[in-house]
Amino acid sequence: MLPGITIWSTLFLAVFLSFVRPLWVIYFIIIFDLFWLFRVTYFVFYLYVSWRKFRDTTAVDWAEKLRLTNNWERVYHIIFLPVYKEGVDVIRTTFNSFLASDFPHDRIIIVLAGEERNQEEFLRHAEIIKKEFGDKFFRLLITLHPDDLPGEIKAKGANANWAGHRAKEMIDELKIPYQDIIVSYFDIDTCTHSKYFSYLAYRYLTHPNPLRTSFQPVALYNNNIWTANPITRVTAFATTFWLLTELARPERLFTFSSHSMSWQALVDVGFWQKDIVTDDSRIFLQCFVHYNGDYIVTPMYIPVSMDVTSGGTFWESVVSLYKQQRRWAWGIEHYPYMLWHFSHNKLIPWKKKIKYFWNLGEGMYSWASAPILIFILGRLPMLVAPQEVRASAIFQNTPHILQWLMTLAMAGIFASALVTVMLLPPVPKGKRKSIVVLMFLQWIILPVTLVLFGSIPAIDAQTRLMFGKYLGFFNTPKVRSDEDHKSMAEAHGKA
Repeated sequence: MLPGITIWSTLFLAVFLSFVRPLWVIYFIIIFDLFWLFRVTYFVFYLYVSWRKFRDTTAVDWAEKLRLTNNWERVYHIIFLPVYKEGVDVIRTTFNSFLASDFPHDRIIIVLAGEERNQEEFLRHAEIIKKEFGDKFFRLLITLHPDDLPGEIKAKGANANWAGHRAKEMIDELKIPYQDIIVSYFDIDTCTHSKYFSYLAYRYLTHPNPLRTSFQPVALYNNNIWTANPITRVTAFATTFWLLTELARPERLFTFSSHSMSWQALVDVGFWQKDIVTDDSRIFLQCFVHYNGDYIVTPMYIPVSMDVTSGGTFWESVVSLYKQQRRWAWGIEHYPYMLWHFSHNKLIPWKKKIKYFWNLGEGMYSWASAPILIFILGRLPMLVAPQEVRASAIFQNTPHILQWLMTLAMAGIFASALVTVMLLPPVPKGKRKSIVVLMFLQWIILPVTLVLFGSIPAIDAQTRLMFGKYLGFFNTPKVRSDEDHKSMAEAHGKA
């Protein structure tokens, strides 16, 4: 209940005090905006640092560097791909991206994990994929997760948990040492950079403690970027930029969305938790608690690309985007998990407990509160202040101060727009080059997206948790046009 109580108390006090103590709120808003100007400054700094590392990393021949390491041939990759109602074309483009990898395909195991409640369609698609790709990799394991098992919710993590146990049976039969296997846990629309698996294997083999770390790549949303609408594009890139700044400060990192880790660690913690929504980040906390704080996330400045949230119509896309953001904001469910386990595990150092607890709590609080306080409630005392307050110097100067602060904060929007252009894939055939200009100019709507698809879904999630109205798993629809599939096929050399 604590996160929801905190956010609603903040909003209530901001409104209440605007009427009874408007000067207090004015001082608070000026200080708050100064604080966010500072945050924008280090956002721009870390975004630049990460972009430089991203550019340099993707230019390296990691396959060559990997071949110079000792015993690199012992490494296997196992990739988990949970599926639910996605079309065969979506699955095919993901497999094609793996085929484009410069890592030996005969050292790659793929687990295609379907749901019993969608059995007929999944098995039909799985058979097509098996015919096209079954002989292209070391193993292709197809699993079918039974419906309504005890202790589960209908979520991706439950499917992955079942698939993990089936994969363990196969690996034990093959007698592959656990420490020689690297796991990648991907959404079904995840297309990897051609150097991803070589780079991951290199980082794994050269890491001082590879069994005690997860590996977090850069999440791009470029699969259907040219056909998505500006609202969903800006929100998707904002997610990428948040992750880029977090990668530059690995001490803050949780795993997010598609990520990788050692098979040994995954088996030690019993695979992904099967009764929660945000299993992709919970797996880090499972390992952190299991190893008594001796677990970290290692940044990987190489991309995986996924779909921008899309629907059949503009409004369907907007609704899907809201539900997706609310699902991500449901990561606040880690808050009671951390409070419980940190209080009961005396072996985790207190400094680490406080750091991760603060990072999650402050991050979720800011996500829910900051855009509304800056763009909406921060103007309220200026509208309702009585005449004696309006006559004060601070009141009369506040609009100029806030305008000055907002003008300086525009540097963050400009930096985001600039990096967006540099991270875009090549403009597909048939598209005008001028669309790149639109990609730059679309960032003018950022304040709107921060409120509608930042604050509001985050408040929604925290309020639901506060009242025990637990959120089910929302499977984001994967809607692509023929143009999207064509441009993706060209990108993977399959046109």
